[in-house]
Amino acid sequence: MKVAVTRLPGADAAVPLPDYASAGAAGADLRANLAPGDRAAGVTLAPMARAVIPTGLAVALPKGTEMQIRPRSGLAARHGLTLVNSPGTVDADYRGEVGVLMVNLGADPVTIGHGERIAQAVVAPVMRVAFEAVEALPGTARGAGGFGSTGRG
Repeated sequence: MKVAVTRLPGADAAVPLPDYASAGAAGADLRANLAPGDRAAGVTLAPMARAVIPTGLAVALPKGTEMQIRPRSGLAARHGLTLVNSPGTVDADYRGEVGVLMVNLGADPVTIGHGERIAQAVVAPVMRVAFEAVEALPGTARGAGGFGSTGRG
């Protein structure tokens, strides 16, 4: 499947388009494409601070798909950086900039550099459903058991 992508005005053309780090990778790496005034110093997130990090890209996803924006495990493990709305969703009819809403859950400030890999994009099929009101739901062995109801391990 091909996904059309364009660099937005002002974006740095030297920053690579999304790409896969390995042959078996599920997600394509998205990179920070910072505003010209931020490129040299990067964007620093204080502990518990959040910011939308620009990618400089817009996409045209095929009908019936979405792009899920997911955290990078290395950034989470090393620095406490993750995504506030994980996974984020880019809808097939959206044509604006793909931004990555990052948060620093770590104890120290973290600087995001221009061109740095900041998130992963996974393109996935979407199933549209019709929600139908019914008097009762069919039963299951689990029933209404919620968080932790199936035990540990």
